[in-house]
Amino acid sequence: MTLATLESLNHKPSSLNHKPSTKMLFTPSYCLMLAANFLMFFGFWMLVPVLPFYLAEVFAAEGTLIGIILSCYTVSALCIRPFSGYLIDMFARKPLYLVAYMVFTAIFAGYRFAGTLTLFALFRVAHGLAFGTTSVGGNTIVIDILPSERRGEGLGYFGLTNNFAMSIGPMLGLMLHGSVSYDVIFAIAFVASFIGLVAAALVKTPPKPRVVREPLSFDRFILKKGLPAGLSLLLMSVPYGMTTNYVALYADQMGLAVNTGLFFTFMAVGMAISRIFSGRLVDRGRLTQLIAWGMYVVLVCFALLAACRYIIAWNTMACVFIFFATALLLGVGFGTMFPAYNTLFVNLAPNSKRGTATSTYLTSWDVGIGIGMLVGGYIAEVSSLSYGYLLGALLTLGSLIYYNKIVAPHFIKNKLR
Repeated sequence: MTLATLESLNHKPSSLNHKPSTKMLFTPSYCLMLAANFLMFFGFWMLVPVLPFYLAEVFAAEGTLIGIILSCYTVSALCIRPFSGYLIDMFARKPLYLVAYMVFTAIFAGYRFAGTLTLFALFRVAHGLAFGTTSVGGNTIVIDILPSERRGEGLGYFGLTNNFAMSIGPMLGLMLHGSVSYDVIFAIAFVASFIGLVAAALVKTPPKPRVVREPLSFDRFILKKGLPAGLSLLLMSVPYGMTTNYVALYADQMGLAVNTGLFFTFMAVGMAISRIFSGRLVDRGRLTQLIAWGMYVVLVCFALLAACRYIIAWNTMACVFIFFATALLLGVGFGTMFPAYNTLFVNLAPNSKRGTATSTYLTSWDVGIGIGMLVGGYIAEVSSLSYGYLLGALLTLGSLIYYNKIVAPHFIKNKLR
């Protein structure tokens, strides 16, 4: 039995000829959440390329130590996410979100006043804990305020704010680094995040139904029904982590003399374009098909990246074209899947476990990225990253097969909406 057949057998009649919803998407609260999410990520992304310079120049830290200190953020965010999902589900969501957002904002000022590397590392841990909570809380609040029949579209636009921040934040940070002091850079990040905090405080959320306190169990922190999808997502995020961290190094290994910053620009453009349309298709009942389509695109992209090492020996201009075209298509592929995967996890959970569903989705993604950073670093030391992208293509192929055989039928059987 094919995936399409399974989908048709399990669809409700009303979804077969899905008509666009007339319910308003861009409500004042939703627009405020878009602004809050953009400004939070803008402050974060602006500092990403600047902090290594700051640690090296102010504290005379070296490469390995800088990497360890900066990674404290990622590790702490990863550790808190399952617990933040539980807290978001058990208690009032908006107050927890605002407290975490407030801490996240304050840390931007804290960085400047950290007098020792130890204190700076502690601020990185606190920043990661706050981010892990705000990312889960913000995503869950958006789901709460969106009309259910436009949830995929709304999540697509919400994720687009991060892509937009990622496309301009690092560029602005590097530009400012060469012309103003660190005090000014930290102040800009703080002010941007503070304005986002004000926007978040103005959001009106629907009343949260009273939740019966269940005994603590594994399912309160990780959505069990989401584990198959989580494994599929994790496999794909491994090569994504290799790409975001080592694609510039890969270009150097090949001798490809291009501005690798444009790779991320093309990738962000691809995500922006695809998110606009993919969310609407999710709402029209194409969720499982969209994920599969995105996987096919991503599979081809990682195979092309692996082949660039050999293409450049044949024709440099062809390699440049394929390199940047791949970036655009990677953005399209992942941008197609993100709203669909997010909605898949949410639709497997009751309303009382939306936070847990969101944290499971984000944790799966982050674990894969962390593995990709480690694996990519090792491959870069011992061989060409071309083999890393070949591994990425194989992992994506495995994820695609697993998704079609296990994940999609499991979702169709167990979805709640």
